[in-house]
Amino acid sequence: MSRLLFCSFLLCLGAQSNVLAAQLTAGPMAGPAALRSVLIWVQADAAATARIEYQPASAAEAKPGKVARKLAAGEDFSAHLELAPLEPGTEYTYRVFLDDQQVGSGKVRTPPLWQWRSDPPALRVLLGSCAYINDPAYDRPGRPYGGGYEIFASMAAKRPDLTLWLGDNVYFREVDYDGPWGMSYRYRHGRALPELQALLRTGQHAAIWDDHDYGPNDANAAFVFKAESLKLFRRYWANPSYGLPETPGIFTVVKAGDAEFFLLDGRWYRDSDRLKTETARQMFGAAQMRWLKNALLQSTAKFKVVASGSQVLNDHTRFEGWLNFPEERAEFLNWLAAQGMRGVFFLSGDRHFTELLKLERGKRYPLYELTCSPLSSNAYASVDESGNTQLVAGTLVRERNFCALDFRGPKDQREVVMRSFDVKGELLWERVITEAELGYTP
Repeated sequence: MSRLLFCSFLLCLGAQSNVLAAQLTAGPMAGPAALRSVLIWVQADAAATARIEYQPASAAEAKPGKVARKLAAGEDFSAHLELAPLEPGTEYTYRVFLDDQQVGSGKVRTPPLWQWRSDPPALRVLLGSCAYINDPAYDRPGRPYGGGYEIFASMAAKRPDLTLWLGDNVYFREVDYDGPWGMSYRYRHGRALPELQALLRTGQHAAIWDDHDYGPNDANAAFVFKAESLKLFRRYWANPSYGLPETPGIFTVVKAGDAEFFLLDGRWYRDSDRLKTETARQMFGAAQMRWLKNALLQSTAKFKVVASGSQVLNDHTRFEGWLNFPEERAEFLNWLAAQGMRGVFFLSGDRHFTELLKLERGKRYPLYELTCSPLSSNAYASVDESGNTQLVAGTLVRERNFCALDFRGPKDQREVVMRSFDVKGELLWERVITEAELGYTP
């Protein structure tokens, strides 16, 4: 009898140990893969040692590579684990462990080394902005502002190679942005949404911020907790880099196939959009603009895609946008024209509706801007763009949606297919832009 009781005690102890063990709350999520390495982000609900074991999918019996990190409260029990060394153009499978208990798995593919060897690979990139996750205790009274979370499963079902989050990826509330703890809470709350996890595990992810995941509504360079915002952004995303040593911020470059994405920081250096009395108003700042110009000049990509949280080209808005910083915008657009640079178009979020804009430039190729919004925030259903002469007919979407860019075709006949999809993943519109329309001659 005593032996039976002792065995029962051990079983109960083991069961209690499993209950108390750290659990995975978000991820795993891959950042943009380099040719021979990739960062995987994970988050748990308690202190633990996170370990990832990985091997080529085609060599499941091979000895796995291993990497481990401690998950600590000071980092919200999250960590980035680097898988390296890897080989280009290879799919890897991996398993995630917390204190030796497997809690997740995934796949990640390194980009192929195609230059000088083959045509550029086909590439699918998903876009979205404005992801509001309800939190009734701290939301404003009335009808919930967020919803349609099934959109994230619809995005995962499209099997993207890369997902670009175009800002307002979480929404700081009044109880959040008045102190670092609240901002950290908001990230933890949003990232743990169950409906989000399949998308986080699909493809690779990169992000920029806008006002709501930087600070208060319409926040600018004056936000006193901007350093904490940057710390949290770096904690929760796995971008290739964040600004430059001498120029803080989140701007970076993501390379994918023959596209290069220049991700801008429209908050760290931003003057107020209501500033009317100076002639040197800035949304991006001189140092970041110099970086962008040099990065564009250095790029060998056929498609040079510039992403901003706020709209860039729209001349017909009374809300936030580069329109409110006319000196900085004019200087850059004049520079772009003078350089004769081909293959440039723009992405943005923020507006709670989707539209494709086209800026005619006389004899030069037109500039396009795809604004994609919202994911799960409330849509601006009553927006009237009838007077916007830049709007490409049939592209205005007044409901929750996400967008896709498909880069395809042989080397000298490349094109990008732009699409918008509703919450269920149903096609809303499609437009094809050829490389010839972006300045390339046959």
